[in-house]
Amino acid sequence: MPRSEPRGSGVSAEHESNNQTPSWKSALALVSLALSLLLWLNGLVTSLQRPSVGDDLSRRQLELTVLAQGNLSEPIRPLLSSGDPLQALQESLTTAISSSEEDGRTPAPELLLEQALLLERTGQAEEATAVLQDLSVGTGSPSAIAAALLTPEASNRSEREALLAQLKGSTLLRQWSCEALLGDGACNGEAVARRASAQLLSVTLLPGVGLIAGIALLLRELWRRWRGKAQAAAPWQGPNLSGLDTILLVAGGFVVVGELLTPLLVAPLLTRLLQDLPIDAVLKQGISVVALYGALMAGPLVILRLLLKPLGPGPQGGWLQFRWSPPQLCFGQALKGFLMVLPLVSLVGWLQGQLFEDPGGSNPLLELVLNGHNVPALACFGVTAIVMAPVFEETIFRGVLLPVAARYWGSSWGIVASAAVFAVAHSSLGEFPPLMVLGLGLGWLRWRSGRLGSCVLMHALWNSLTFFNLVVLGW
Repeated sequence: MPRSEPRGSGVSAEHESNNQTPSWKSALALVSLALSLLLWLNGLVTSLQRPSVGDDLSRRQLELTVLAQGNLSEPIRPLLSSGDPLQALQESLTTAISSSEEDGRTPAPELLLEQALLLERTGQAEEATAVLQDLSVGTGSPSAIAAALLTPEASNRSEREALLAQLKGSTLLRQWSCEALLGDGACNGEAVARRASAQLLSVTLLPGVGLIAGIALLLRELWRRWRGKAQAAAPWQGPNLSGLDTILLVAGGFVVVGELLTPLLVAPLLTRLLQDLPIDAVLKQGISVVALYGALMAGPLVILRLLLKPLGPGPQGGWLQFRWSPPQLCFGQALKGFLMVLPLVSLVGWLQGQLFEDPGGSNPLLELVLNGHNVPALACFGVTAIVMAPVFEETIFRGVLLPVAARYWGSSWGIVASAAVFAVAHSSLGEFPPLMVLGLGLGWLRWRSGRLGSCVLMHALWNSLTFFNLVVLGW
């Protein structure tokens, strides 16, 4: 960890003059801070009621494993799956259905249909029939397919093909439904198995290689530090703002204006503008997400601009120290930071899973990406997650909050404070530990490199990996 004392003159305390702070400014900061704490506390508590996308991701990976079993060679198969994937999938489906019933929600018909088809494949015909009978009394494509499976003589081939065309859900569900209604030879089983193998390899081997590289880089960094050969950190450079100004920016701008007022004002307008457009509902969600996030960014960035204007010209590289040039250096620093933080976040996530059975819900955007099968909508989600969020969040947390906090509390505690605020701001109790570790890694990179641009790229790489895994597992 960095030394506790701040370095450099770019964040000196000269801005903290003896001039009297206007009472309205202090009052506004106090009210903003109180509202922020209330909003964040409510968001963390509410997140416990949201479903976790982690369970869906695990189930999607199990489904790919089941589909790919016949296409995986023996040396690779043990690396991608352990035990009986059918049994693991059955347990996952049972848990998901039971959780819905315990929460007073009706289980998704797609889950019930998949459970029935799995029971049939594992020789539990009576249990499968019971699930199909309960499902067949409902409405929608899964219920219609359940009815067709119970009374196959009541429909012809063209009617069954029409039912399959309407079915939504995972590749496994559609493949099994096709085989149950039309027979194995009509469903391109080999092609589906090959594609599932490719998907499974991409979401397991790529992160696995990253983990190995990250562990090697961590060990190398520890070795260099032990030998006293670690590269010296760049001097701190950052906006010469007071603590009160920073509270107004983070609490007043980021939270109150961005997360509270902007959605209240902009969301209804977006709904009215989009409701009559003849486009897919998922694409409407995508447009709404990118437009709402753009509006959320505007208020805090305007406030930051107003706070920086009286400071005059900043040091070389500007007050925020993006310092994109040379780009290869920025990207190299970002890639190294990304790889080093990957095993640490993975370890914390694993420990959290061992300690807490249900750590709480995930960011709703993750579920939209996982279940969004519309390319333009996914492009909107991707722009938001990979471009807009890294630029905006790094500007606030590592561009302003971190150097100001380091001036007051020292580098180490400044990094910890900025990481904690970064993690809390995502309003997800279940994601707080891994986000805290990610925030520490981003803060370390800002301290070590002196470049905010490297932090933006590292953040973008992290979100890109998450986005890629969601798209691959959900497509």
